[in-house]
Amino acid sequence: MPQFIFTMKDLRKVTPQGKEILKGIWLSFYGDAKIGVLGANGAGKSTLMKALLGLVSPTSGSVQVLGFDAAHRGELRRRLGYMPEHDCLPLDQTAADVVSTFGELSGLPARAARQRASDILDLVGLDEARFRPIGGFSTGMRQRTKLAQALVGDPELVLLDEPTAGLDPLGREEMLALGLWGVPSFRVDACPARWGQDRLLQVERDLIAATGQLADGTVTNHLVNWLSPMKERVTVITGELGTFVADTLTADLTFHANGSVKVTRSDIAQFRGVSEGDVVRFAIAKPEPLGVEHQNFRDAVLGKDADIVTMEQGLATLAVAEAMIQSANTGVTVTIGG
Repeated sequence: MPQFIFTMKDLRKVTPQGKEILKGIWLSFYGDAKIGVLGANGAGKSTLMKALLGLVSPTSGSVQVLGFDAAHRGELRRRLGYMPEHDCLPLDQTAADVVSTFGELSGLPARAARQRASDILDLVGLDEARFRPIGGFSTGMRQRTKLAQALVGDPELVLLDEPTAGLDPLGREEMLALGLWGVPSFRVDACPARWGQDRLLQVERDLIAATGQLADGTVTNHLVNWLSPMKERVTVITGELGTFVADTLTADLTFHANGSVKVTRSDIAQFRGVSEGDVVRFAIAKPEPLGVEHQNFRDAVLGKDADIVTMEQGLATLAVAEAMIQSANTGVTVTIGG
């Protein structure tokens, strides 16, 4: 059976002032995985990471990382690489000196640490700058240096605390494109002010489920599930007459009518219900999405009728996204426009 990367069981953290930062988290991941966590500032992401590192003791519950209790810091940290959020590098030292020092601290001999540091700095794009003082580095170069020190010890698991913080969109793309060469990783990111313009959500695996209800009683369900081998991205709309299921990966639209025919076989009724209705999959054109976007943009520029997203529709979408984040953070249903 694959080894669990980490396991959290009913993890809770309450401050001495009574503020609940972590609220009963149950999570388990195993095998080779790259895991990303996205949340607003103050949502508890860094506290969660510190719990994995053993730097924060939970109020209740348990944390195991790579099969070790997080409280066993010495044994655990020999197997971890950590990229902190804040700028904590010595500005008068070179990247080569800093990364090789961390290599020695991880147990490598001095010569091997220097070679390993050189290899890692080359991989993160700092080969030509490795002998320059860090004080002259840009924000992106410092982030790459912190990533290099997290990797130099050949860790079994890498923890990255906001690795794209302070970077422009292009710098974020480059940082995310570096990859971790097969090393399991756990990453947290804050929600950027303009996250629609950035591709900060480029984590390798994600799971988002949202449920809503329109003013007329129509129920909506949205699922993005990259954890599943099936890679689901489905929208389900349930109304008075039945349910529409839109698979936005395959561009298929299916209508399931309410039950109208009684199911007489008990073995079928157990999983289909006491009655069933017609199921229709619509044959619709499936043009290439980017081509459609370009055509509509062209028509809009030429003043022709174009099926484009208006500013009003875009703002409404952002309002829904913000409400989803608020609901996830508070556990309370959020009403929009009512």
